[in-house]
Amino acid sequence: MDVILDGIIEAVRLLISLDREVLQITLLTLQVSGIATLISVLIGIPMGTVLALTGFMGRGFLVSLVNFGMGLPPVVVGLATWLCLTRYGPLGMLGLLYSPAAMIIAQAVIASPIVAGFSMAAIQSVNPKLRLQILSLGATQFQFLFLIIWEARLGILAAVIAGFGGVISEVGASMMVGGNVRGYTRVLTTATVLEVSKGSFEMATALSIILLLLSFSIMASLSYLQQRGRRP
Repeated sequence: MDVILDGIIEAVRLLISLDREVLQITLLTLQVSGIATLISVLIGIPMGTVLALTGFMGRGFLVSLVNFGMGLPPVVVGLATWLCLTRYGPLGMLGLLYSPAAMIIAQAVIASPIVAGFSMAAIQSVNPKLRLQILSLGATQFQFLFLIIWEARLGILAAVIAGFGGVISEVGASMMVGGNVRGYTRVLTTATVLEVSKGSFEMATALSIILLLLSFSIMASLSYLQQRGRRP
């Protein structure tokens, strides 16, 4: 109990004093997870839309692959990314290993199936009669897609929330491909693991509290956008 109280006090002190290292770690956490989520949205929503609205050979396999990817262990993603980016890997010439870019790639791979799966479910839940009505009114293909996605916007926002939640709390892949380098690739999750390994439980608790506050603030904002106008 004393460790938790000391951690809360330390978190307050770090926030009030605007500790430079903690601010840098927090900003990098936002940058890496934010960009990874954006990439996953750009990949996942179109993929989920195509899987929800079209039928083609191999669709069942792709749906199974997306559902499988939603539960893919982050450490496996980290290993696969490391093997691709290592000096002798297929992308080794890019020199991205142990950099924020490598962390973004790994987190985007983790989040993309989550966003795609939730988006697919949201669009499939739209009433089929509405689809026929939109087409019967002479909507173009672009108008049809826009209206369907707009109708499924609550579920798609849930997909974004789930994708962001999956990456901001991720530690295994970030540690593996980022290296937890101080001042360069250290984020809140990897910094917490480091402090625990050092036996600095008060600092680890403080970093965990800051991570929770950051996650809650972003999730609350996204939830407000999702539920705005839908209150009973």
